[in-house]
Order: sequence, then structure tokens, then C-alpha cells
Amino acid sequence: MSEWRVGDLKVVKVLEHEDLWQGRIIAPMMTAENVLKEADWLVPRFANEQGRLRLSFHSLIVESGGLRILIDTCVGDDKQRNFPRWNLRHSSYLSDLEKAGYPRESIDRVVCTHLHIDHVGWNAMLQNGSWVPTFPNARYLLSRREWDHWSQSQDEEIQRIMDDSVRPVIDAGLVDWIEGGHALTKEVATEFTPGHSPGHMAVRIKSGGHEGVVTGDLIHHPIQCGHPEWNSAVDFDPDQACATRRGFLARCADESTTFFGTHFASPTAGRIVKRGDAFRFEG
Repeated sequence: MSEWRVGDLKVVKVLEHEDLWQGRIIAPMMTAENVLKEADWLVPRFANEQGRLRLSFHSLIVESGGLRILIDTCVGDDKQRNFPRWNLRHSSYLSDLEKAGYPRESIDRVVCTHLHIDHVGWNAMLQNGSWVPTFPNARYLLSRREWDHWSQSQDEEIQRIMDDSVRPVIDAGLVDWIEGGHALTKEVATEFTPGHSPGHMAVRIKSGGHEGVVTGDLIHHPIQCGHPEWNSAVDFDPDQACATRRGFLARCADESTTFFGTHFASPTAGRIVKRGDAFRFEG
């Protein structure tokens, strides 16, 4: 668990898992050779000496307006997945949430920045052979654009994700359909950041003259701060994703925003600073 302050608000990270990836799985340009060209600031925190990238899968919890808001629910346990390292996982995520002071029944809002496999997994859990909402007292805030797109997919794996991680909370009547620009409290709101997926949202936090932002998959890894043009291999609209990322980074650098990378390994939170024609993440 890690903890930060944005003004008067507490932001807590609860880790599901962190591991090393071949960068080209994430984006074609993230070869080991290209990663190691940035070794002076990436190794060892964000990459290893062989050029493999460190990626974190975690939830961030914000307390605001009397609400406990959990952002993104990672991969989940007991889920049948085509990707071997995510297939039928068993983790300490729920017990770690409780140790951090957030038993699952205490969560008031769940925000999914988008509906990809590693952002919805703990929406539902396996209980007596059925998928039930993990956070039974929460309202789940999901993008209608995301649902309209992914629920119509003919891909078997995508429909499996919808069936075990999204439909259970819809069927339970726990979903509020939102888009970017939705205010959860006076201090926390979603922001439309399209490109990676049709309805992708970031989450912006403002308190006491300070500001923070949770990226979702607008940016997967700190190396993209230095190379905003390096799109993810699964970006829905690569041109839009690149334009959104560049504008987003520029605003964060100008505003000195605390930047919470949804997949950034520890330290996870930091600042975006201008470096020539691009940027750098400084944790």
C-alpha cells in the first residue's frame, strides 16, 4: 500500500500485482533496444537491465465528500482468460484492501476508466459458482459508450469479460451510466480522454488549490511521456490516442499536477515535466 495527499484528500494505492513485460507486447516501438536508450531514467524503477518494462496493476482509492471512491478494479481472480498470466488468478487483493482500511463492503463508488480486461476484473467475484458484485454497497460508474461498443463485440474473449466482470453489476442494478465530465463530488470528476478505447475516461482530483489526475490507459508506461507518439498496440483510435496523450501531458506539465499512472510501477505518483519536444515523469 502507498498513500499520498492531494490537498485535503487522501489517495491510496492497493496493488494487485506488478511484473515485467516485453515492451513490444504493449506497443510495437517499445523494443528492449529502444527502452534501454532511456535507461538513465527508466532503470531500475520502470524497466530492468534487459529492457523489460515494469507494469503495475492496482486500484487507487480516493476519499472525498464522505465517499470512498475506488478507481479501476484490475484483473480479478478465478477468471478464465486467454492470456496465461491472467488466467484463473488467485491473489491477496481483497485482504490487502481490508488491511489498508477498505473492506469491500465499505466502498461507495467504483469508477472504471474503461472496460478492458485489466480494469474491470474485481467488479465481480466468484461466490458459490456465480459471479456477484465484489462491492455490494457501491454504485459502479461506467461509460455507456464503452458498454455499447464492447457488448456488441463478436470476440469470444471480450464477451467472457463482459459476462463475468460487467454484466453481473448491471444485472444487480448497481450501474450508473456516465461519461467524461461527470462530477462524483465537488473534488472528484471524470474527464473524457478518448483514443485508447471509445469512452475512455481519466479521473481528476482537486482540493485546496492542488490537483491530481488518474490516467487510466491514456498512458501505459512512463516511457510514453518521452514518446507520446508510441501508441498502444490495442488503441481503438491510434491517431486520437496520440493527440489526447500529447495534450494531456502538456496540461499536466503546465499545471504541476500530481500524476497517478494507472500502470506505473512504484513510485506510481509524480510530476510531468517538459523535456524538449516531449516530457518526462519524475516520481
